[in-house]
Amino acid sequence: MDMERGLLIFDGDCGFCTTSARFATRWVDRRNRYDVEPWQQVDLARFGLTEADCIEAAQFVRRDGSVAAAHLAIAEGLKHGAPLWRPLGHLVTLPGVSWLAGRVYTWVADHRYALPGGTPACAPTHLSDGPVAGKTGSASVG
Repeated sequence: MDMERGLLIFDGDCGFCTTSARFATRWVDRRNRYDVEPWQQVDLARFGLTEADCIEAAQFVRRDGSVAAAHLAIAEGLKHGAPLWRPLGHLVTLPGVSWLAGRVYTWVADHRYALPGGTPACAPTHLSDGPVAGKTGSASVG
């Protein structure tokens, strides 16, 4: 599946993810090189994604239709953004750095409810009485 532009998908129910997506739009991709949308407004089946995938982690759909998740989705957003951000995106994908970035991403995802912009809806399933209660997997960062 070929797309005209890339697409960064985040959890629109999460305040932290929404704040992060706004940052990406304002600072990383100021020239609108790719789209940034909450999963709740995307035809996920078109990209072979499920709600669970998008609750679990941010997703980046490349122009060729392939998908990167979690820290690799963030790296794709950086690599497709303004030239200043691109080296950071490539750095995140290097061996060793990618492993560490994955661990940091997981920690942030599990604690996003307590970070700036976080809300109770951001809490992982085991801590939430809100809209994500009953869903499996950890919370995502978008």
